Amino acid sequence: MPETSDLLIFWAVVVARFLIPLAIPSYPLPGITLSLLLDMIDQTIFQQFTYLPLEDYQGYDKALDIYYLAITYLSTLRNWSNFFAFKVGRSLFYYRLVGVTLFELTHLRLLLLIFPNIFEYFFIFYELVRLKWDPRILTKDKLITTAAFIWIFVKLPQEYWIHIARMDTTDWVRANPPNVIILIGWAALLTFLAWRLLRDLPPMRPGLIVAASYRNFPYDSPQARNMRDNYTSQRFFDDFLHYELIEKIILVSLLSVIFAQILPEVRASSLQVAIGLSLLIIINTELSQWLARRGTRWKSIIWEFIVISAVNFGIVLAYDFLIIRLGGSINLPDTLFFILLLTLNVTLYDRYRRSQIWSRAGTVVFAWSKQTD
Repeated sequence: MPETSDLLIFWAVVVARFLIPLAIPSYPLPGITLSLLLDMIDQTIFQQFTYLPLEDYQGYDKALDIYYLAITYLSTLRNWSNFFAFKVGRSLFYYRLVGVTLFELTHLRLLLLIFPNIFEYFFIFYELVRLKWDPRILTKDKLITTAAFIWIFVKLPQEYWIHIARMDTTDWVRANPPNVIILIGWAALLTFLAWRLLRDLPPMRPGLIVAASYRNFPYDSPQARNMRDNYTSQRFFDDFLHYELIEKIILVSLLSVIFAQILPEVRASSLQVAIGLSLLIIINTELSQWLARRGTRWKSIIWEFIVISAVNFGIVLAYDFLIIRLGGSINLPDTLFFILLLTLNVTLYDRYRRSQIWSRAGTVVFAWSKQTD
C-alpha cells in the first residue's frame, strides 16, 4: 500500500503537468519552458522522494507529453500573427504526430529519427524572436531556413542519441570527462549559426513581450457584425463538413490512437478508438453549432470546457452502463482521463480557431473599410 506522502507527491506532479501547459496560450515561452522542465524532472522527483513503482506511470507520462505538445500547437492558432510561420508550425506538429502514431503502432525506433519533434523548438524560436521583435518581420526564407537548421543541427543528433544510440549524456560525460569539451564546442557552433540567422533583423524594441500577443477583434463594430453574419457564421456554424471539423477529426484520431497505445488497460483496437472518438467529436461539433445557431456565445472558455466535458462524460457513462449489460467492459478511469485530455484539446481548438478566422477575416474587413473611407 503506497504511503500517503508518496501519493500526495505523485498527484501534485501529475496535476502540475496537467495545469502548467494551460499557461502556454497566455504566456507561451514561460509556459513551454516550465512544461519541458517538469517533463525532465518528474521521474527524478518520484525516484528521490517516493517509493512508488514507475512502470504504470510511463504511459501517462507519454500521454501528458502529447497533451502539452497539442496545447502548444493550439496556442499558435490564436497567438501567431505571422501566418506563414503558423502554417510551417502546423505542418511540423502534424508531421511529428504522425511519426509518434506510427511508432506507437509499430515500436520501430527509427521512426522517431525520421519524424523528429522539430515543432517544439520551432515554437520556442518564434517566441524568443517575439520577445524583442514583431514576428511578422520573419520572412518565408528565414522561417524555412530556421526549420531546416533545427532539423539538421539540433533534432537529428538529439533523436539519434536518445532513440537509436540510446545514450545518456550524463553517463557519457561521467565515463569520459573530456567529452564535455565536445558539448561546449557543439553549443558554440549552434550559437554561431543562430546568430548568423538573426543578424540582419532590425533593431530590437525596448522591453520584453512575454504575454501572448493576439488581436481582440471588436465584435460590436458594424464591420465586425457584417463579417460575422455573412462570413464567419456560414464558415464555422452552417457548413457541417467544413475545414475545422476535418482537422479536428484528424487531430483527435491521431491523439486517440496514441493515447490508446500508451495508456494501460485500453481494451480496444486503435481503429475502434479512432472511430469512436471521431463520432464523439462530430456530436460535440453538432452541439456547438446547435447552440451557436440559437445565439449561445460562451462568455468563458472554462464554461465551454465544463459543458462539453459534462456531455462527453455522460456519453461515456451511458456507454459503460450499456456495455456491462451486453457482457463487455471498459476501464472507466482510464477512459475518463482519456476523454478529459481530448475534450480540453478540442475546446481549445474550437475557441482558438474561431479567433483565428475572425481575426484574419477582420483584417480583410478593416483593410477594405479603410480603403473606402
